[in-house]
Amino acid sequence: MVPASKPGGLPRRAVIAAMSALPAAAGSALVLAAGGCTGGGTGPGRRFFTGHQAAVVADATARIAPGPGDDPAEAGHPGAREADVTGYIDAMLAALDALAGPGPVIFAGGPWSNRHAPGPDRMASFVALDPVTRIAWRRRLADWRQQYARGIATLDRLAGGDFTKATPAEQDRILASQAAGSFRPLLFEHTIEGLYAVPEYGGNRGLAGWQDIGFPGDIQPRGYTAEQVERSDGPDPVDRTPVVTDVLAFLGAV
Repeated sequence: MVPASKPGGLPRRAVIAAMSALPAAAGSALVLAAGGCTGGGTGPGRRFFTGHQAAVVADATARIAPGPGDDPAEAGHPGAREADVTGYIDAMLAALDALAGPGPVIFAGGPWSNRHAPGPDRMASFVALDPVTRIAWRRRLADWRQQYARGIATLDRLAGGDFTKATPAEQDRILASQAAGSFRPLLFEHTIEGLYAVPEYGGNRGLAGWQDIGFPGDIQPRGYTAEQVERSDGPDPVDRTPVVTDVLAFLGAV
């Protein structure tokens, strides 16, 4: 789990920013290690999670990527709640539930959205899966569903019955515990995806994640001018020694 902010220390936001800037090979190491929803029906606006399950995931992901309401050190920086990371995870877990209709929410179409071009958002039309790919994704999602069902139950059990009733400090302790270790990597990975993926997948609401890190997003078909390519976009966060030091310390602690 991302270390909590502390007086004089680095906020979690800086650590996450450094992670997003690391090469892909290193980024995979940052994912801390690495059936269906339970009774009662899905929660309002959800396709897979029950209301309680969605609340647990919302609280847990907000401890990984807190917003201003979760950690005063994150004032001005949106987190998992603001980006609706829970909505991203819920949509992904239910991606293959529809028996008919357009392609499942797995591979966004293209070649571009309407964020920097007139016309329809072509990325909102998802690619249909061939039979082999559909089988592979069905197996993958079935495994993730089970992991979420078990993981949420574990967080509740470690909290004495209801993870959402635990204090933020208690939630941090639970998420960092060995008992939650098998669930934590998947939750962390999906939290980061929900923060920074294209919003067509259900997260990054209002482009909150992109705006926070100064990323303009997909700008096809216009692309970048030669001057924009050459112009510095500011200091590379990986070169900021305190951030890198904090990330390395974090990796050594998990």
